[in-house]
Amino acid sequence: MPTLDQILETAMQLPLEQQEMLIEIPRHRHIEQRREEIARDARESLQLLHEGKVKPKPLKETIIELRQSLDKKEKLCHTKLM
Repeated sequence: MPTLDQILETAMQLPLEQQEMLIEIPRHRHIEQRREEIARDARESLQLLHEGKVKPKPLKETIIELRQSLDKKEKLCHTKLM
């Protein structure tokens, strides 16, 4: 199996147009995989909601929880940088 360095060296020998294609293809595939993951999570969440296993929350409460979660992540990132 080729190493990453070997693959990169080979890629750098391609014409610029093909190098750009090589960059875009995995990027688009990654985006599509992420979309599928989000859709799957949404379907699972809706199923749980319909089964009564989760209850809807008021929007204001959800926004507060999201902000708190983001603040915690931001503090962790900031702490790691120091």
